[in-house]
Amino acid sequence: MLEIVKDSIDLLEQMFYNQGMDAINRIKMLSAQMSLEPSEEISAIGGAACPKLSPRKEEAIFVHPAVMPNGQRIQLLKTLLTSACERNCFYCPFRAGRDFHRATFTPDEFAQTFMQLNRKSIAEGLFLSSGVVNGGLRTQDQLIDTAEILRHKMGFRGYIHLKIMPGAERAQVERAMQLADRVSINLEAPNTARLQSLAPLKQFTDELLEPLRWVEEIRRTQPGYKGWNGHWPSSVTQFVVGAVGDTDLELLHTTERLYQQLRLKRAYFSAFNPIPDTPLENQPPTSPVREHRLYQASFLLRDYGFSIEEMPFDGTQNLPLDADPKLAWARTHLTDQPIEVNRADRQELLRIPGIGLKTAEAILQARRQGLLRDLSSLGKIGAAAKRAAPFILLDGHRPAYQISLW
Repeated sequence: MLEIVKDSIDLLEQMFYNQGMDAINRIKMLSAQMSLEPSEEISAIGGAACPKLSPRKEEAIFVHPAVMPNGQRIQLLKTLLTSACERNCFYCPFRAGRDFHRATFTPDEFAQTFMQLNRKSIAEGLFLSSGVVNGGLRTQDQLIDTAEILRHKMGFRGYIHLKIMPGAERAQVERAMQLADRVSINLEAPNTARLQSLAPLKQFTDELLEPLRWVEEIRRTQPGYKGWNGHWPSSVTQFVVGAVGDTDLELLHTTERLYQQLRLKRAYFSAFNPIPDTPLENQPPTSPVREHRLYQASFLLRDYGFSIEEMPFDGTQNLPLDADPKLAWARTHLTDQPIEVNRADRQELLRIPGIGLKTAEAILQARRQGLLRDLSSLGKIGAAAKRAAPFILLDGHRPAYQISLW
């Protein structure tokens, strides 16, 4: 009886929202605004410093050039199962009560449509989210049903990034992890107080943070072969930046905890842009440079051994916009105490502007062959030598470089 009721609800939703639109036109509509949610696409790899690549359009379907967790590049369809939503998030184009044309799919219909695109090589992978309709539990079931049809009925073995809905249960999270290559829950704000101003119907700890904890608990306590393709998926989250007075300190403090405690693969930062007919439509947009600085700082926390206490926050608890955080730190700490490249360990090398993860390893390897004595030697193994020059010693000497204004 319950299944009959669910089927009736699905049919009524389709009739009300779709208004005779065919499946391809619904995909066009549902994918059009997904650039608001950064994920694996190339333009999100380094934040705003990378050019914002326009998604490739095939028959006006938005498909994004994307990099998978394993480094593979594919064409990723980012879309929703439905743009109908009962939540009232103040920044969101899909919020309840906003006047615009919505569309929806049943799981089976969506899976068939996606496979048509996949067979035509238009979409190689899928990022699937949804508006919340009739509660988070039912919406999560719809997402899981879609992934199950793709995996087990249609044999799709490509990349799936599956959203976890606010209010999902632990068993649903586990099932999603068994079907997806990546799962994500958007925290949207760094803490309860900021979330209340951004999305008042969402609960920061119980609905959003707790599922992220479940993901890590499942990965830690259950064998990986129970996951898709023999391993558990990675997990990520996203923050909306600058809409409700949030500071970089708040955002990065939460990000650091997620990296350390929940093995989050990465945090995505989305600079706020006002949407017409939403409560925050008159708020100013957030600078994309701020978004980029947050990405840079988050990578320092995740990969370079920096701590939140070392971030160069200004008096407003934000990062400087005129310099990347690693350079700002080095100006304070290394200008008068440069690092000897020939004796520094890996962690010390990673503190030097112009030296990244691969370059640090290359320096350690090159030192086995002899001393590095000049900037050209450093440049040949991949360092941005001129950028590093003010903060290093080479064989006990400061390298000659042209002084430039900071």
